[in-house]
Amino acid sequence: MKRIFTLLNFKNKIMSQKKNLKQSADTDKSFQQNIGNQNPTQDQDKPVTGEKIKVILNDVQVRSVDRSPKDVLTWRTGLIQAESVYYPNRQKLYDLYDDVLLDGHLWGIVSKRIDTVLNKQIYFEKDGKKVDALDKLIDSLIFRQILTDIMWTQMWGITGFEFIPGNEIDYRRIPRKHIKPKWQVISYEQTGEEGIDYTELANLWIIGDTHDLGLLLRCAPYALYKRGNMADWSNYIELFGQPVRVIKYDAYDEQTKIELKKILDNSGSSLALMIPKQADFDMKDGKQSNGDGELQAKFRNACNAEMSVVILGNTESTTSSDSSGYAQSEVHAKQQLEVTKSDMQYVRNMLNSNYFLNILKSYGFPIDGGKFTFTKSYDVEQLRERISIDVKLVNKLGLPIDNSYFYETYGIPKPNGYQEKSNVHQKKPDVQPE
Repeated sequence: MKRIFTLLNFKNKIMSQKKNLKQSADTDKSFQQNIGNQNPTQDQDKPVTGEKIKVILNDVQVRSVDRSPKDVLTWRTGLIQAESVYYPNRQKLYDLYDDVLLDGHLWGIVSKRIDTVLNKQIYFEKDGKKVDALDKLIDSLIFRQILTDIMWTQMWGITGFEFIPGNEIDYRRIPRKHIKPKWQVISYEQTGEEGIDYTELANLWIIGDTHDLGLLLRCAPYALYKRGNMADWSNYIELFGQPVRVIKYDAYDEQTKIELKKILDNSGSSLALMIPKQADFDMKDGKQSNGDGELQAKFRNACNAEMSVVILGNTESTTSSDSSGYAQSEVHAKQQLEVTKSDMQYVRNMLNSNYFLNILKSYGFPIDGGKFTFTKSYDVEQLRERISIDVKLVNKLGLPIDNSYFYETYGIPKPNGYQEKSNVHQKKPDVQPE
């Protein structure tokens, strides 16, 4: 009897396990159907086809920027939400970006980096020749705005353009909080996931890396620290910026106390103290170690320097320190130049992308086979060093150098009727190389 009971119990366990396995298989099957056989931690990677044209911003519910007080915890929370692999949301982080951009130093260095590129001359060329048909577009305000938004992409991490169909080129910038690169949609709500698939729309242009949160991510904590420091500094000035008036009275003389109180009330608003003579009083105001506010000033300068390094790659091209000299400033200026070259290459890559060129083509611009390029700029100091080397190569070593090299290197226009038949500059070397 005991053996029969054991067999029945074993059979029930087997049946229960089979039932659980079946339920698990059904669950896995349902899960695969729901996510389309895709790992939910992976991003959508659909090709951008651009087969339709649709104005979508009228369907987007734009919300005001959150201007509530921010701190480093806000930055950390926003970063965690933006980096979530399941449901990334940049809303809190981007509201923080809008808030820290109120910092004067941060806004100034970002504007400096952007203006450096905007002030470079750019033109459209085809087969090595300038195309005049696009000069009006390049000189227009709308094109300058496009360049500005392309540059801001490096600060925010992503930018979206909605080009308006019509005879004249026009666009509206898509609110960044509504761009969801993980799902490749423009969401209806800034905290939502449902929206319009931007890979199917030809008039939408989304640029930036899926996981790039921009340079403002690294500047935000320093701007927040600086804001708190400035508040402490202003409080310090309010408390100790004026002399402290201390009046002592006899603890048992109430009439004198009343008269002294009236005198203090009528003699200004600076800090005043009334204490009995019998009391022991000692004021620890911190002015002996920080009497001129140097502590707060150093902290502010440190925060500004960190933000300058993040945005500009240096500090001396914006502000000067007590220890800076000409040599140090020159090194920092060269570093600034390298950042500008990188920005120019980035802008050029964006403008010459097939997607943007097709958008221009839809407005009737002759862009087939052409490309945008910046006018070559010349650094006088670099050219001075280079020409001394070129002269030695020709005169001392007799190295044959094409004449076109000198025209192109030093930006000298070729004369009318210039012939390429005699284009090698060579001189017999004065000293034979060993």
